[in-house]
Amino acid sequence: MTGTTAETVTPHREADVVAQAPKQLFIDGQWVDARGGRTLDVVDPSTGEVLCAVADASEEDGWDALKAAERAQADLAALPPRKRSDILMRTFELIHERIDDLALLMTLEMGKPLAEAKGEVAYAAEFFRHFAEEATRIDGGYQTAPAGGSRFLVTRQPVGPSILITPWNFPLAMGARKIGPAIAAGCTSVTKPAAQTPLSMLALGEILSEAGAPAGSVNILATSTSGKVMEPLIRSGIARKLSFTGSTSVGRKLLEQCADRVLRTSMELGGNAAFVVFEDADLDKAVDGAMLAKMRNSGEACTAANRIFVHRSVIEEFGRRLTERMSELTVGRGVDDGVKVGPMIDANQRDKVDELVQDAISGGARVLTGAEALDGGGFFYRPTVLTDVPESARMRDEEIFGPVAALTPFDSEEEVVAAVNSTEYGLVNYVYTESLRRGLRVAESVESGMVGLNQGVVSNPAAPFGGVKESGLGREGGPTGIDEFLETKLIGIAMD
Repeated sequence: MTGTTAETVTPHREADVVAQAPKQLFIDGQWVDARGGRTLDVVDPSTGEVLCAVADASEEDGWDALKAAERAQADLAALPPRKRSDILMRTFELIHERIDDLALLMTLEMGKPLAEAKGEVAYAAEFFRHFAEEATRIDGGYQTAPAGGSRFLVTRQPVGPSILITPWNFPLAMGARKIGPAIAAGCTSVTKPAAQTPLSMLALGEILSEAGAPAGSVNILATSTSGKVMEPLIRSGIARKLSFTGSTSVGRKLLEQCADRVLRTSMELGGNAAFVVFEDADLDKAVDGAMLAKMRNSGEACTAANRIFVHRSVIEEFGRRLTERMSELTVGRGVDDGVKVGPMIDANQRDKVDELVQDAISGGARVLTGAEALDGGGFFYRPTVLTDVPESARMRDEEIFGPVAALTPFDSEEEVVAAVNSTEYGLVNYVYTESLRRGLRVAESVESGMVGLNQGVVSNPAAPFGGVKESGLGREGGPTGIDEFLETKLIGIAMD
């Protein structure tokens, strides 16, 4: 793909960006068709129409990719850290050079508004810059044994060939968050993007190759039969690491497969984030934060505010302000001017959102705005605010993954902390209060890997990202992100 400047998006421009995108499998540094010539369709969720077809990997293609990663592992591990760093920095630069094309491609295959897609591309690029810096900081240690007589030399080595599985909602950033530290640590990889959104990841493969990633160090497979293609690779004994972002239900199955060969795993799974607004909160800031935490990616995010708890004394005013903001959002194709909310990824996701909304309404929730799917060729749902959502509502336990804000009143700190923790998930929670003591007290009490204290976004390439309980294992990003791809080795040295 070539770099372009920002311009009005015309049908010709859309077609040109799709035409330029790679559509084959990227294996051992080469672009190849799937064995048997299988293809899968990529659909524009804003129209329901097919954008293009891409190669659909078979089990044999999966083995080709993993064996290429195995062959390349020793050479990548031996590559000096500075050279691995240079590859990542060049990738960062190339992504920025092509940011307009990459953002448009993402909008077309995933649906998010163009400005938001551009933000994701920049966010993805930051992972390569961050891990370019971390690549040269891999350290170890040296010490005298406590009883004397020997020395301990501690080194860090790459885990080995890694399988990386990414979701459809952040099709470029999630791949960057995995491939960046893998290369920095010296691990080769096989990446499987979601079947709905393979184009962004294939475009990244092209950039990585141009940036100097050695043949076989990065392999990318799109497939419509994920389980059949990936399970044999996980159980192969060749792969030594699995990094997965997706649903908890799929994560459980993958953990079972990993147990067969005791693979290292890092998993960012489902979320059920709570957004808590205390009576002393700055409501302007709280509403701004709720809009960020709820409507980023049209609500299709594991970090999205799923349960919004508002103190009873301010819930009416908070609900009024939030409803006003949500009602003003323009829904439409992400390439159109002024659009703030794009489509759901597909009809199944749109229908699930509506099912959860109707369930809450039948249980007594009141509709302040929205609560309906929109007519047309795409998969759109009107931004929705519900209040008095009962504890029995399914959306209190299930991820909404859509533009629906569900408000529930509370009366005390103890009550709301118990409600926040009454879930098997623990990815992120948000707390709004002007009391620093209460803010820290609640942040320490809620069971989650991350907390946004008076802020609606916590993700940052320089900070560790991950959850507790059934929201995942390990951390991505930050100084700990590279540790997921490194083994610690002790060399004991006799001195007597």
